[in-house]
Amino acid sequence: MSIPSFPPLFSGLAVEGQIDPFDKACVEAARGCDAGLVVYNLGANTLQAALVFAPDVTLADAVAMLPLCGVGFQNALGALAPPEVAVHLDWDGGLRINGASCGQMRMASSASDPEAEPDWLVVGLELPLWPTSDAPGETPDQTALYAEGCADVNAVDLLESWVKHTLVAINTWQDDGVAALHKDWRALAFGIGEAIERNGVSGTFLGVDEKFGMLLRTDDTTHLIPLSVLLEGQ
Repeated sequence: MSIPSFPPLFSGLAVEGQIDPFDKACVEAARGCDAGLVVYNLGANTLQAALVFAPDVTLADAVAMLPLCGVGFQNALGALAPPEVAVHLDWDGGLRINGASCGQMRMASSASDPEAEPDWLVVGLELPLWPTSDAPGETPDQTALYAEGCADVNAVDLLESWVKHTLVAINTWQDDGVAALHKDWRALAFGIGEAIERNGVSGTFLGVDEKFGMLLRTDDTTHLIPLSVLLEGQ
């Protein structure tokens, strides 16, 4: 397998075996590594990767990197996969291909106070390439990349494309503000208008506020669930 090539200011760090790139990226970030580190583990059945960010905004704004990386993933796969392959994004970082769950994004940060400026923030990606079961029909709500008409999508190419398209999204976010990201994410959002349960509250998913907090409508009120609740290790 070839070694991934990344845009300027990004650097790669390969890990193997059972090492989780997300955990490794968090360790490297806490040690003071440069922003733009891409830690990755390209296994036979799974693509795992994590990006290290050094936000110069408060945590409440920095958590937008989760949906931003999701938009970057959709653009990346859209450039490589057949045009009929549909990618959608769950609010909590879940990825969906042709309507079925296919992987997850997650995030962690050095800060827990929404008004603090974190030293670092990490967004991780885990994408199943092959089904784990010999009977995928038993779990129709779960899928894998190569089971959805994407067998010609090379994992290295997809990783490179994800980083490249995420960089484009970052530049747009920095230059034009959050409005463009909102528009792009909402076009890909899964489950808006549907009944869901989140953080012990059941209601209708109305969409998100300006900081991507979930708006969840119950019978008598609209609840706001900040995106920062998804940060791991807090």
